Amino acid sequence: MSTAARVVEAVLPRRLGTGFRWLIASSWASNLGDGLALAAGPLLVASLTRDPLPVALAALASWLPPLLFGLSAGVLSDRVDRRLIVLVVDVVRAVLLAGLAAVVLAGAATVPLVLGALFLLATAEVFADNTASTLTPMLVARADLAVANARVQTGFVTVNQLAGPPLGAALFTLGAGTPFAAQAGLCALAAVFVSRLRLPPLEGGRASTTPWHDVLEGVRWTARHPAVRVLVATIFIFNITFGAAWSVLVLYATQRLGLGSVGFGLVTTTGALGGIVGVLAYGWITRHVSLGNLLRIGLVVETLTHLALALVRSPWLALPVFFVFGAHAFVWGSTSITVRQRAVPHALQGRVGAVNTVGTFGGLAVGSGVGGVLAQQHGVTAPFWFAFAGSAVFVVLVWRSLRHVAHADEPEDAPAPA
Repeated sequence: MSTAARVVEAVLPRRLGTGFRWLIASSWASNLGDGLALAAGPLLVASLTRDPLPVALAALASWLPPLLFGLSAGVLSDRVDRRLIVLVVDVVRAVLLAGLAAVVLAGAATVPLVLGALFLLATAEVFADNTASTLTPMLVARADLAVANARVQTGFVTVNQLAGPPLGAALFTLGAGTPFAAQAGLCALAAVFVSRLRLPPLEGGRASTTPWHDVLEGVRWTARHPAVRVLVATIFIFNITFGAAWSVLVLYATQRLGLGSVGFGLVTTTGALGGIVGVLAYGWITRHVSLGNLLRIGLVVETLTHLALALVRSPWLALPVFFVFGAHAFVWGSTSITVRQRAVPHALQGRVGAVNTVGTFGGLAVGSGVGGVLAQQHGVTAPFWFAFAGSAVFVVLVWRSLRHVAHADEPEDAPAPA
């Protein structure tokens, strides 16, 4: 076996299947494009206006679509050929991005046009991401879901969070439209990879029911399943506390830690590096710790993160905290997705995933508002104290309920990471 083949086998074991390899290739290409946009989008808006309101609206354009269209995306992915949804959305995104790049390169971009384009792209991403998350359990055996989700999250951490933003900023300096043209090419490439997928038939068609009935079915199933109900509630509450603290992160880094704008980039990079460690250690961790206990540990780590950041003033003390938090975020994300995918029937994956998405972004939206008010009234560390107190109370309340999540990880279903 050649060196390249051994590397591929180590990263993407053959037992995961050829279909999953095509899915990973598509996911990584798409994530790299989205990473370019993380930097290029705000830079483009900031280059067109000095008014902070449009810059803030650019951020709003990224988290509002999941709240507006998350449940609709879940219904669609449980009704229609899932491969076709991702394929069509990737093509649509490529066309939109090519058009945006052409307008920007021609010097005809305006703030309303750019904000509208960012909103449409984020909306398309809701449908692509929700549907893509349902493909892994269709392609991979249940016992291998932990490994498969770790590989998906690896791409997110490395190319979306770590490599994408600085590359997007660098391309922006070459020409404001360049990163969007590159993202268009990556979306087209992702569509090509998805077109190679062959999925098993999805049982339980939804054509005889109304979309509203389908939404209610997903919500009711989530509410009645102990493990998934606890997960969604935890994600919602913890995103309120996380959103409150992280909504003022740029002010915390520049004012409290004295890092400046370049140092703020260092904070995000440090968190991404922690995520890489989480990637490398995840196989060992899941061999020694149950998924239920991993979730318990994660809640404690996140709670203590808020406390540590509320207390420290030195960047040399804060940066290791961000590093540990980055590793925790990867482990928590991979574990919660795996628990949910193991529990949810294939025909409901889209709708239950959409309920989770609405909880995720709903918590962030509420938390952002709380954090802004607290920082304005009581200083930049107030949101971190709120986050610590709220997280600590919720950990106490939910601790016993997490036994339901632990039961979803029975010994015979234990993952076999690579």
